[in-house]
Formats: sequence, structure tokens, C-alpha cells
Amino acid sequence: MSIKEKLRHAFAVESPEDAISAEDRRILEKVAREVVRRRLTTPALMFLESVRPLNFFGSQAMVFLQPIAAFVVSPQEVERFALILEKRKSIDTLMEIIEKDDHERT
Repeated sequence: MSIKEKLRHAFAVESPEDAISAEDRRILEKVAREVVRRRLTTPALMFLESVRPLNFFGSQAMVFLQPIAAFVVSPQEVERFALILEKRKSIDTLMEIIEKDDHERT
């Protein structure tokens, strides 16, 4: 491997574990559907945009709020959603899905 190739990957922060799986996407789509159904697209997008750098802390907050969120979705899905939020691309993916669902609804 050349020095140029090594340097290209030296500062990479994305790992294979950061990829959004099909199951992750299904849960993100479920969350997005609820946001759009409740007509909270704009506030949700503003909130997600503002907390994007803090997505790991958001995932920890989900663990704290799990008993409350369990009224809406299963505890396993809340736990899985918290794990998804730890991934770097999760907020961007969720925002894209919300925007797409909202566009399809209107």
C-alpha cells in the first residue's frame, strides 16, 4: 500500500458498523411515518438538524426515555432505535426518509 493510499484512509471515521442495515432502515421508516402522520415534519427536521453533531448523546437519551417511548413502540424497537442513533449517518438517513414521506403525502 502506498503512502498516498494510507493517508487517504488515515482520518476516515466511518466503519462498516456505521452502515445502515435493512432492519435499521425499517425502524427509521416507521419513526418517519409517525412524524409525517402527526404533521411534525418541520419541527422534526429542525430538531434533527440542530442535534446532528450530538447523535450519540441522543441515543443515550433514548435509553433513558425507553419506558415512556414503550407506549408508542415496543421496548425492543426503542432499544434498536437508540443503537441506530449511535451511527453517524442515522440522522441524515432519518431526515431523508421524513422529507421523502412528507413529499409523497402532499
